[in-house]
Amino acid sequence: MLLYALNEVAGDETRASLTPDTAKKLAALGLDVVFEPGLGGGADFSDDDYTAAGAKPMPRDEAIPAADIVLHLTPPPAELIRRMKRGTLSLGFLAPFPIHLGPGDPPAETAEKARLDALVEAGLTGISVEMMPRSTLAQKMDAISSQANLAGYVAVTLAASRMNKILPMMMTPSGTISPAKVFIIGVGVAGLQAIATAKRLGARVTAFDTRAEALEQAESLGAKALRIDLGETGATDQGYAKELTPEQIAKQKAGQAKVCAESDIVICTAKLFGRPAPRLVGKDVVSTMRSGAILVDLAAETGGNVEGVVPGEETVTENGVRLIGHRRLECLVARDASAMFANNLANFIDHFWDKETKTLKYDPEDPILKGATLTRDGQFVNKHPAFGKS
Repeated sequence: MLLYALNEVAGDETRASLTPDTAKKLAALGLDVVFEPGLGGGADFSDDDYTAAGAKPMPRDEAIPAADIVLHLTPPPAELIRRMKRGTLSLGFLAPFPIHLGPGDPPAETAEKARLDALVEAGLTGISVEMMPRSTLAQKMDAISSQANLAGYVAVTLAASRMNKILPMMMTPSGTISPAKVFIIGVGVAGLQAIATAKRLGARVTAFDTRAEALEQAESLGAKALRIDLGETGATDQGYAKELTPEQIAKQKAGQAKVCAESDIVICTAKLFGRPAPRLVGKDVVSTMRSGAILVDLAAETGGNVEGVVPGEETVTENGVRLIGHRRLECLVARDASAMFANNLANFIDHFWDKETKTLKYDPEDPILKGATLTRDGQFVNKHPAFGKS
């Protein structure tokens, strides 16, 4: 079987879906591993590194029509999908739920729908890593969590690099410097890593989440939990926070306002799978924060938790608060982000690999495949709420 890894180093995307280490592992399974030249350039992997691991460089035009498995990080465009042979396994992020943010946002029926329809028309097996079940067995394949971990770390280190004061308490001959105050909104994978990182750097950390168990986890890492009575909340069966009502969001915003005003760094990590991010910090709250304070919004690409944040940019408000809305913070540590993502994909292949026949075993009733397969044999095989197909 021919496995091909696409080169996607463009714009702010610097990660790769295959590393020399994973290329070596996959070649050892019996796969013919090929890659597009320049694949690892954004993560400091050279073509020679891949070649030394047993992979071969191959131009896209030659490899795409022949590949049995195509690894990718960003979703392939429709025109590329249509060039893949029927039955090819497309493995990576597929953005199965296009998010329509509002009147100024392109309608979901355009590029996203064309790409997803192309998966069906081309008869590809589309494995969407976003839909990987949150189970113990699938944990080693959970790319969402692996990348969120790094995003939480980078959010803190990036904020620290932009701030005009230090994070830890420091006793000096001229007096004591108080520790920086960091407020984490959303205690998922990214939030927990942000808490751990800020604590390691010596900051005083407060955290909020709608889930009681998440606040307990935050406290176990040394953060102070902000508890706001929102009534009935909870988590989905996949472990994500449930969407709040407008009334609950209003209570949350009011409860957070004082902590935001007193914080040097506020990191927002609240995302809703397949839906626009909830707006949790308004301009009225930002206006109460001190000049030089930092707001990092990990949900900027899906609408943002912070009013006024610009996706992909850093902006400074009139009162001197820096809003950071980088789309993919994990790309700032592309070497480790690539290693983790590539391992997630390699673990998926290894889990379903038949060592005797040197092929992938596909059981439609397997819980991992049932959860992560978006398209197969020319049809949607998983519920697709954006377009009402299944």
